[in-house]
Amino acid sequence: MLNSGFSTIVEDGDAVVILDQTRLPAEVSYVRLTHIDHAAHAIRVLQARGAPLIGATAAYGLALGLKDGADDDRLATVCSLLLATRPTAVNLQWALSRMQSVLRGLPEAERLAAAWREAKTIAEEDIATNAAIGRHGLPLIEHAAARTGTAQVMTHCNAGWLATVAHGTALAPIYAAHEAGLRQHVWVSETRPRNQGQLTAWELGQAGVARSFVADNAAGLLLMRGEVDIVIVGADRIAANGDVANKVGTYLKALAARAHNVPFYVAAPVSTIDFACPDGAAIPIEEREPEELGIHALGLADCAVRNLAFDVTPAGLIAGIITEHGIFPPQQLMQLRARLTQ
Repeated sequence: MLNSGFSTIVEDGDAVVILDQTRLPAEVSYVRLTHIDHAAHAIRVLQARGAPLIGATAAYGLALGLKDGADDDRLATVCSLLLATRPTAVNLQWALSRMQSVLRGLPEAERLAAAWREAKTIAEEDIATNAAIGRHGLPLIEHAAARTGTAQVMTHCNAGWLATVAHGTALAPIYAAHEAGLRQHVWVSETRPRNQGQLTAWELGQAGVARSFVADNAAGLLLMRGEVDIVIVGADRIAANGDVANKVGTYLKALAARAHNVPFYVAAPVSTIDFACPDGAAIPIEEREPEELGIHALGLADCAVRNLAFDVTPAGLIAGIITEHGIFPPQQLMQLRARLTQ
């Protein structure tokens, strides 16, 4: 049985092996990446998905790309190829910038080995970071369980260990609560059109966490009825002012949570905060292929389609951002940055 401590990406000689998330939950299958094109394809088609895992996969993809040469032109070409795969998740840009900062000052002959070392470091740090997010978020679920007997948690999309190297972000506190023996139940929304909620339901089941799968649009009713104590979601990019881009449908849950006085939290590593992005309006929103919505297959080829993959939740709707350094009000992220750079 796979669990929250399982690593979704591992080295295999001069290649890396990832869990193919396009086959889940029906089939547990693995893909061996041996070339830069394989890594770029894996990110683009969502074989590897979730902001932290995208970053780790991109780091390893850069290392794979340097097997055919490691001069400055090749380094730039590889980074450009990987950057073009997914525009919204900032961890992609963060990981590649970090890799470049390490490699550019090295002689060409040393870059390939250094790239593998740094990619491994990024992956290992993600495991520790997500475990810390779980520890910091645990008291929120403890408080809900103490108040109601069974903590009722709602989440959206998949921000569990499948979306990271291990442990997860939004699900990390849930796994920590499970390990602590707390009574809890998780409301899992389907997350159309790619149905990532199925992945959340699958991995929670692997861990033995009680959960219910619901249609995306059922969330408002559950919140109105008082059947939810806390909402915890992940993030693909957090702007400097605390606005959060996450899977489309997140904003509606935040609005409903505010309307019914349910605290709404975002769990993400500091690497997901884009301090160069002033606010949510500046976050690029990925639009995916119209075919994902399925309407053209129904014979409505003349109908225009907008397949917006993400939305933006304003900072004012967010109770706090759970990071590896603790929980912070979204309006205080710049103070967090100052503290980390001291």
